[in-house]
Amino acid sequence: MTSELHTFDTLLVANRGEIACRVMRTARRMGLKTVAVYSDADATARHVREADEAVRIGPATTRESYLNVEAVIKAARRTGTGAIHPGYGFLSENGNFVKALEQAGITFVGPPASAIAAMGDKSAAKARMANAGVPLVPGYHGNDQSDELLRTEADSIGYPVMLKASAGGGGKGMRVVESGSAFQAALEGCRRESLAAFSDNRMLIEKYLVQPRHVEVQVFCDYHGNGVYLFERDCSVQRRHQKVIEEAPAPGMTPALRTAMGEAAVRAAKEIGYVGAGTVEFLLDADGSFYFMEMNTRLQVEHPVTEMITGQDLVEWQLRVAMGEPLPCTQDELTISGHSFEARIYAEDPDQDFLPATGLLTRFALDLEGAGLNSDHVRLDSGVDSGDTVSMHYDPMLAKLIVHGSDRQAALATLNRALAALDVQGVVTNRAFLQKLANHPAFKNVELDTRFIERNEATLFAPRTYRLEAYASAALIGLHQLAQECESDSPWDRHDGFRVNAPHTIRIALCDPDSAQAAANDEAVVTVEGKRNSGDAHWNLTIGSETFTASLQPLTGDAVAVTLDGHRRRLQARRDGHVVVMTEPSGETRLFWRRIDAIDHGHHEAESTLTAPMHGTVVTLLVEPGVTVEKGMPLMVMEAMKMEHTMTAPVDGSVDTFHFQAGDTVNQGDVLLDFSPSE
Repeated sequence: MTSELHTFDTLLVANRGEIACRVMRTARRMGLKTVAVYSDADATARHVREADEAVRIGPATTRESYLNVEAVIKAARRTGTGAIHPGYGFLSENGNFVKALEQAGITFVGPPASAIAAMGDKSAAKARMANAGVPLVPGYHGNDQSDELLRTEADSIGYPVMLKASAGGGGKGMRVVESGSAFQAALEGCRRESLAAFSDNRMLIEKYLVQPRHVEVQVFCDYHGNGVYLFERDCSVQRRHQKVIEEAPAPGMTPALRTAMGEAAVRAAKEIGYVGAGTVEFLLDADGSFYFMEMNTRLQVEHPVTEMITGQDLVEWQLRVAMGEPLPCTQDELTISGHSFEARIYAEDPDQDFLPATGLLTRFALDLEGAGLNSDHVRLDSGVDSGDTVSMHYDPMLAKLIVHGSDRQAALATLNRALAALDVQGVVTNRAFLQKLANHPAFKNVELDTRFIERNEATLFAPRTYRLEAYASAALIGLHQLAQECESDSPWDRHDGFRVNAPHTIRIALCDPDSAQAAANDEAVVTVEGKRNSGDAHWNLTIGSETFTASLQPLTGDAVAVTLDGHRRRLQARRDGHVVVMTEPSGETRLFWRRIDAIDHGHHEAESTLTAPMHGTVVTLLVEPGVTVEKGMPLMVMEAMKMEHTMTAPVDGSVDTFHFQAGDTVNQGDVLLDFSPSE
């Protein structure tokens, strides 16, 4: 292994979104010139705006742009680039890309191609880990990929088993198979996803541990033979095998277990001649046993929590190692300080099975000052700004919210306040769901495993209940914002219940947004009487037999102070169409808001069509028109943002007509098929 210095003054980041912005931030601090690459869909993206130079590399599809090795190298030559940082995803674990850079005389900020190859083939990696004395989960990692053999191996291992793409990662091409009867369909789905994401449909099978924790160790190696571990992260809270909230250090770790896992991770890295930043992922069983799962030969999405507890900049470490320098610290010099959480902000709808969302971000801002938070303890790694468009072509993660505290409890309190201070408008996100997770008693009590969300589904997705104070606050906020929209001075145009020689009076109905067409007995009716003075609204609010003396004071941004019977609360508040959204550290409240005396709220009949819930591509049609199907039966499969989504029958009936065929691109809202319910 060479220790020759590889000096460079220009860094190209072969990625997009938040990781490209994050890498360029450190590179600029180190005095390097930064170069971005972009597809047609990202021509005005934030990472392009922040780079010193930017080069177009192709159309929106990843295969023609961010996965186009020739185009990336051409951009590097055009800009005089001396080194390329791959970020994560895309080309970050592509050994052929690394070899092409070596031939072009460009430094790759990452491990050698041989190390990527050793861990990229997960089946071969398992064998090498066994040789290095790293414990393994029982499973099949062989070359025979026939359906019959894979099924036989799964039966032998015992269900449930995990099917995983041998060349994959990031939750793509993965399924939990609960029984032999479900195996074939799961295998076919995994192979389709794996082929689309990695151009490789080989599978491996592992015993699926029922309640393990996902604990991973950050390792670093240099060209001089040094290797260290920067402690561990707990990434157990996941959906669709993708992480949602990560934390460091992992709760409940003993010094002995931490040392054992850390040393095993370093052995794994040295076994394959590793250089740079890598993450060795383990499954930690309830009895303290741990098993090697895989090694990601790149920087992880969740690396900021490690930076928070160690005080180290891991991207700077990567760049210095790539320049041939020794590791900045020895193992004895690395220490843990406090606790850190990272929450991934996705453009997706948790209430619709985490369906990806697209559209225009009309607002994206974090109000630290208003929430009383310190920037030393809160960090937002974002790839978007207000006014950016969330595309259908890429992963739906918008940003990462990272916090630090003196201990887990303090860090969790800061996370709740920071989530409440994050204002995202225009696109559905998982921010409110993250608040539910962070406030969940089981999460607070460290009752963690990789099926945390499934185990707590009943409470995380429980029907919403509202206190009278919530209805009162929502009525006041909706009324205030409606009044702000009136530009006329005429009393006839006012929306605040103006009456001649009488108190202003309005009757407002509020209900759950998912029940906006509910019957009247499902709504709360608020009668509002009062007047406006000096910009502050003063009202009497009556809900049933309860009456509140209320006032509202606008603060900075979307923050308001609502006072009910002398109890003043500060919260972020906005009106999204007919929905009032109120956010506090304890969570988010959304209420459908309308004036009873101004709006006809007739019922709407359900349509006998299915529309596309997002932009995407039709993968396959699963039934023939005219064939009778039962409610919940799969009808067609769509692909968007690298994941498959199955459209199912809403009721018993039959498909009359499919409007799209396999391979067709559809837009959100397009009518996919006509459906006839059974009589």
